[in-house]
Amino acid sequence: MNTEQPLRIQLDVKVRMRDGVELSAGVYRPLGPGPFPTLLIRTIYNNKQDRYVDWTRQFVESGYAVVMQDCRGRYDSDGPWEPYVHEAEDGYDTQQWIGDQSWCDGNIGTFGISYVGFTQTLPAPLRSPYTKALVPIASQQDNYGHIYVDGALHLHVAMAFHIWVGRGLQTESRNLMNEMELYSRLPLISALDDIADVPWYRDIVRHNSYDDFWRRYGLRDKYQEVETPAYFITGWYDALVHESFKQFNGWRSQARSAEARRVTRLMVGPWLHGTIGSSERIGDVDFGPQAEVDIVGEHIRWYDRRLRGIENGIDDEPPVRIFVMGENVWRSEAEWPLARTEYTDYYIHGNSGANSGYGDGVLSKDQPGDGPSDRYDYDPTNPVPTMGGPIMHAVYGGGQDRRPVEHRDDVLVYTSEPLEGDLEVTGPVTMTLYASSTAPDTDFTATLVDVHPDGRAINICEGLRRARFRDSIEEPMLIEPGRAYQYEIDLWETSNVFKMGHRLRVEVSSSNFPRFDRNLNTGHQPGIDADIQVAGQTVYHDSLRPSHITLPVIPR
Repeated sequence: MNTEQPLRIQLDVKVRMRDGVELSAGVYRPLGPGPFPTLLIRTIYNNKQDRYVDWTRQFVESGYAVVMQDCRGRYDSDGPWEPYVHEAEDGYDTQQWIGDQSWCDGNIGTFGISYVGFTQTLPAPLRSPYTKALVPIASQQDNYGHIYVDGALHLHVAMAFHIWVGRGLQTESRNLMNEMELYSRLPLISALDDIADVPWYRDIVRHNSYDDFWRRYGLRDKYQEVETPAYFITGWYDALVHESFKQFNGWRSQARSAEARRVTRLMVGPWLHGTIGSSERIGDVDFGPQAEVDIVGEHIRWYDRRLRGIENGIDDEPPVRIFVMGENVWRSEAEWPLARTEYTDYYIHGNSGANSGYGDGVLSKDQPGDGPSDRYDYDPTNPVPTMGGPIMHAVYGGGQDRRPVEHRDDVLVYTSEPLEGDLEVTGPVTMTLYASSTAPDTDFTATLVDVHPDGRAINICEGLRRARFRDSIEEPMLIEPGRAYQYEIDLWETSNVFKMGHRLRVEVSSSNFPRFDRNLNTGHQPGIDADIQVAGQTVYHDSLRPSHITLPVIPR
């Protein structure tokens, strides 16, 4: 570790878990008599990872001891690695060990991104008396909501995790692989068999509904056991933004302690999963230098208040801090969703010709009459490609110009007239879609787009609903071909000002690949076979079946 100030370092310190397995940790302490408030990171990415080593240097310079531990079965730690399964108990045992050390003053905070955010929240219901402050960045409530989104496999997340992270492949090996060829392999359950032995990947393909495989860990029903305040951080284009909102609202409404409910915080920037805190341009949008945040500095403010009792004003600030895209400014709010929200329906209209951006699709507040429906064919061998959105891969993610996608006949495009004034949309976005299919199972997608006067069509948020999971993630049920159903599509959360002269646009289709796996339209168990059929899709927008998007409009 490079540092301008001296510090004490102990490497490969063995920490014994309750079952006797020893985990390896590096301990970094300021010089001086101590004891010190102590920060913990438990990681699968190597406890000497450059980013976290740099953060540790800054934490030590600010007077904190830091413990950087490899998770069970990773790098220098013993035992087999079963993703996520042991992190609650191992995290708690490690916190108890730290609290008993002479160099710890009895106050522990935690930090880390992604999986490393989950290693912070999973032990929280066990309530170590030493742990006083969490900072989960880009984390999740549970893994079903992360790996599956309304029943569809988050394919890019699942494969990337098991290939690049799970097996620790080096960059050179990754560069030799054709990722799109891997994503396209069928059946999904055996797609990685010739790459590596990844039993957990095969397990998640088998368990496509929310069952005991997923219930064995997570926070879905455990918020009432949590006492430690948390500072959640995520990005509008983070693959885990939706999960972060679930956790924030769970903490604020259900936590066991009044302090956790009162002071838990959330920050959301215009970031991807891998660009948290950065002003780096992503996709086709530049949010400016104001997008940058001193993430380490935010940690220290939080720790200083929670672990040292310093009255620095952070608890007096509103609990929600969001970056409002379009205006590209930061704003603080008292709650989420915002109490002043006016939920506004925009209806889709067409004359049987909304196919592609050249069609006759219209979006307006006017309720539809008895007009005809729109139709397209969804062919899984030619899926709509992922272009922008909350995905981990920078090539696919962020705000991107979707005009290439809107040239396709299997994408229905509905566009409003130019806005006569600025329109702020901040909050959860949903689409109510009335549709039928010739298949016994299929998918329907919806994307909210900001159309600029120069024609750029920038995606704001998106969602997908797998038909068999339309009513329940626990008990899937196939659909009757030819019958119209009502689908609720969750487009997740956003904050964007559609400027005067811009247009609102909604795209409707049936695939978003490789962000999600392709529905093969057969009704068979997903991921198990390679059978494919084309689905004829019909989207309704009449007085009895008024398909619409519901926008959380903020009065200005």
